[in-house]
Amino acid sequence: MEFLVILLAIVIICGFVVTPAMRRRRAGQDALRGAGAAVDPAGAHGFLPAERLDERLPGPDPELLAAVAEARRTQDWKPAAELLSRTPAGTELRWHRVLTLAGAAARELMESPGTGGMWLRHWRVVAPKDAGGAAVQAQFLLNRALHDPSSQDYRMILEEARAVCAEAALLAPGDPVPYIVELGIARGLGANEAEFQSLWETVLARAPQHMGAHLVALRYWSAGWHGSQEQAESFARRAAAGAAPGSLLPALPLFAVFDHLPDTNLVRTLFQSVVISEAIEAAQFAANHAPADHPELPQVRHLLAWFLVQAGRYGEALEQFRAVDGHVGALPWTCGPEPVTAYVLCRAQAVAGWERARA
Repeated sequence: MEFLVILLAIVIICGFVVTPAMRRRRAGQDALRGAGAAVDPAGAHGFLPAERLDERLPGPDPELLAAVAEARRTQDWKPAAELLSRTPAGTELRWHRVLTLAGAAARELMESPGTGGMWLRHWRVVAPKDAGGAAVQAQFLLNRALHDPSSQDYRMILEEARAVCAEAALLAPGDPVPYIVELGIARGLGANEAEFQSLWETVLARAPQHMGAHLVALRYWSAGWHGSQEQAESFARRAAAGAAPGSLLPALPLFAVFDHLPDTNLVRTLFQSVVISEAIEAAQFAANHAPADHPELPQVRHLLAWFLVQAGRYGEALEQFRAVDGHVGALPWTCGPEPVTAYVLCRAQAVAGWERARA
C-alpha cells in the first residue's frame, strides 16, 4: 500500500491515519458494492488499466519516489536527505515528503522487523543535526506507536517522538513540520483542548493556510474522546471561511463530512443533501483555483471524485478522475486493503453512469 497509508490510519488520514477507521472503511465498502457490476473502462475512455495504477502516493512526485526507492534498495539515506534539503521549509511539499519518507521507513520495518528502515537510523546517527532527518524520525515514531495503540510501549514511543519533534524544531526554526507532527502526537496522547489549541496556534503562526496541517488537526476534532461531529464541522467551516485566494482550505468541510458519514444507509439522497452538496461545491471551487502543483490537490480531487459518484454526478466525477488517474494512494481508496480495486470500481461506476445518462 502506498506510503501515506499509515498516517491515514492515524487520521487519513489516518491518516492517510486518519478518521474513525470503521466508518471510513464501511463507506468505502458501500461504494464498492454499488460499483460491483461495472467494467473497468480503461481502454474506451483513456484511463490507465489497474496494473498501471500506483498506490504509493495521491499524485506524482518522481523525485520523492526515486529517493524512497534508493533508500529501500541500497539503504542509502543521502538521496532522501538531499531531497529534503532542497525542499523549502514551510511548504506543503516538505510536509508531504516528510510524511512519505517516514511512512516508507515504517512500512519497511513492518515487513522486516528489526532490520527494515535501517537507512533512517543511519541518517540520524551520521547526521544528527539534519533537520529533515529529525522530522522524518519524529513522524516515523508516531507511525510506529499508532500502528499498535495497545502496546505497552505506546506512550513511551509517543513521548520519544515528542522529544524528537522538539529537536527538529530547534534545528529548523520557523518550519511548521515538527509542530504538525506534534499535533498527531498530542492527539495520540489524549491532549485536552487547551493543550491542543495552544499547539495549533503555534502551527498557524507559521503556516496559516497549510492544508496538510488542517487535515491533521481536523482528526483531533473528529475523534470521539475529545471531539465531535459538530466540533469538526465547525473547525472546517472556520478554516474555509478564512481561506486565502488559491488555498485548498475551502475543501476542508468535505473531509469533515467524510469523517462522519453514517455507518449505514449511504443512499444517494444523503449525498444530494444540502450539507454535502455545499461541501462538494466548495471543494470544486478550491480545486479549480488552487495551484496545479499543490501537493494536496490530488487528495482533494480523489475525495471529490468519490463524493460526486455517490451523488450521481458522473460527468463531474470523470473530470476529477481524469485529473488524478494513475495514482490511487489517497482517501477514500486507502480506507480498505485494496486501494486499486476500490479506485477502479468507483471509476467504472462513474463511466457507466455517464454513459447511461448519454443514452
